[in-house]
Amino acid sequence: MVVTKNCIVTIDYHINDSEGKLLHEQTESLSYLHGDYGQLFSGVEEALEGKKVGDTFKVALSSDQAFGEYDPELLVTENISELPADLHVGMEIDGYMEDDDEDVIIYTVKEINGKKATLDGNHPLAGMDLVFEGTVLDIHEADEKTIKEVLENDSHEV
Repeated sequence: MVVTKNCIVTIDYHINDSEGKLLHEQTESLSYLHGDYGQLFSGVEEALEGKKVGDTFKVALSSDQAFGEYDPELLVTENISELPADLHVGMEIDGYMEDDDEDVIIYTVKEINGKKATLDGNHPLAGMDLVFEGTVLDIHEADEKTIKEVLENDSHEV
């Protein structure tokens, strides 16, 4: 079987920067529904199309094809009194856009300085050109029920 639309594909992967430095290594395999459902970056899906179990892949993505450009407007300073009591650098905090309280942003605490904390709502890999490399571990066809369940439980893109 090869990777085609409406297959559940399981991969192992890691992400390097454009100079080959390891940025992220997945500790568990990733399974996703193949077929441009927004579960995986389009460029990675294109590289996987037609692959078989055991095949490897390597695809370079510009920052705008991956996690987007770094947005300095997502760097905010807040009073510590408005934040959780166990606040520490590296902690992730859910936040919301001012004009849309349904659009959740995950902020990372970058700095604590006196009574203020600097929070960054950008993805840690935003603004970076990336190289995804990995291996196809499993492929199986998804029936309509499985496709519906996957799409109902889908929460983000990788």
